[in-house]
This record gives sequence, C-alpha cells and structure tokens, in this order.
Amino acid sequence: MVQTLLYEELTKRIIGCAMKVHSILGNGFQEVIYQRALEIEMTLEGLNIEREKEMPVIYKGHNIGTRRVDFFVEGKIMVELKALTLLEDVHLAQAKNYLEAYNMEVGLLINFGAKSLEFKRLFNRVKKDTKENV
Repeated sequence: MVQTLLYEELTKRIIGCAMKVHSILGNGFQEVIYQRALEIEMTLEGLNIEREKEMPVIYKGHNIGTRRVDFFVEGKIMVELKALTLLEDVHLAQAKNYLEAYNMEVGLLINFGAKSLEFKRLFNRVKKDTKENV
C-alpha cells in the first residue's frame, strides 16, 4: 500500500515552480528576488497565493506580535523561503514554529541559496481544530 502525504500534489506543484525559478536564476540572489520570481511562477501555475501575509502570534490568548509568512498557497500550505548557502537546524526549527503558530498542517521550507534547490516538507503534529493560533 502506497502512503500519500497530505497535500502531496499541491506541494509537488509548488516545488516544481521553485525548481523552474532556481534553474533560471541559479543561486546568489537575495531572498526577495526569489520570492518575486516564485510569485510569478505560482501564478502562472494557476495557484491561489497570498504573499507576505501578516499573521498574529498568540500566546495564552494574548497577541504578542505578528509575523509575515512568505506565502500561503491555496489556504493550505505555508511556504517559507531562504537564500542561504547552508540551511541550518535553526532555520528548520523556525519554519516549524511558524507552522504551529499559524495552525497550518503542512509547510515547505525552500532554500534557493545552495547550488541545488533545497526543500523540506514540514508537518504540524499538534494542529488545533480551532482557528485560534498557538
């Protein structure tokens, strides 16, 4: 029996868009350049995206600040971009924290800064049923 990942087809489409961007631009640009190019690719792919959506971070019922995620895709997947030569554990931890803070089930961490495109699928194992953030 083949196990499928949650939103597998959608994440494949997003990663495909990122691969197109990386194959054209390569590495070495600032993150914002990749963000703009990825917005174009995902729009051409027909994906419904929200770029740099500001979200509240809630702690014990109190709004303690806001954070902008690079993209929300189809209202289902959070996409966080990096343009680093080396992804470190802290970047993965940060993306996982955002996933939990936004109460999203699935996210992607995409790094355009390495020689080859890097991506990590992220899963929120503590997603709440309510729409209230952590």
